[in-house]
Amino acid sequence: MQYHAICKARFLRRPNRFVAEVELDGQLVTVHVKNTGRCAELLIPGCTVYLEKSKNPNRKTPYDLVAVEKNTLLINMDSAAPNQTVQEWLRAGGLGQLEQLRAEYTMGSSRFDFYGVREGQPFLMEVKGCTLEENGIARFPDAPTLRGLKHVQELTHLAQQGWDCYVMLVIQMKGIRQFVPNWGTHREFGLALQQATEAGVKILAYDCKVTPETMELDAPIPLFLTPPE
Repeated sequence: MQYHAICKARFLRRPNRFVAEVELDGQLVTVHVKNTGRCAELLIPGCTVYLEKSKNPNRKTPYDLVAVEKNTLLINMDSAAPNQTVQEWLRAGGLGQLEQLRAEYTMGSSRFDFYGVREGQPFLMEVKGCTLEENGIARFPDAPTLRGLKHVQELTHLAQQGWDCYVMLVIQMKGIRQFVPNWGTHREFGLALQQATEAGVKILAYDCKVTPETMELDAPIPLFLTPPE
């Protein structure tokens, strides 16, 4: 996945979920934040952020905030990036040769990120982007996610009916040793992942090669789904 016209800025504050104020070339600029999550551990006053200039010259916010430096890590925090990156990975043969691939696939009252066909066998995949890191461990979610819980439970039900189902956890950085559910924030989601694996849902976690201009799915990361006592 490729960005264009990237520049570096200094984060100042975030008045609401959708915008941030940054210092760019000595000027105060209001930018769009491409992640409406809390991201409190990332957007710390004074940190370095990376902006993509909008192609729309008439937009009120001329830049999108897409990445941030956290200590030695460069973290992509664009919430649209995981799906784009996974789509590229699937089309490149990440799960093998595909006969079909469709995004935003609706089944009944549910909509899944991807539907594909591989060797005549259909599959469904839901993608979750992960930006929360603690001492080399990636955690998801960073806030309670009823939508994410519903997706995992729906895939569990479909796997029990014979569907080939995947949850892809896209860790939007390198330098990660392990993925662990964020038990303290949303225990139900962690339990749902554990139940999904028991039902046959394949839980995948991949880290990413990240630069200010690009993000690319890279290597599988070990998962530890056992809840704490």
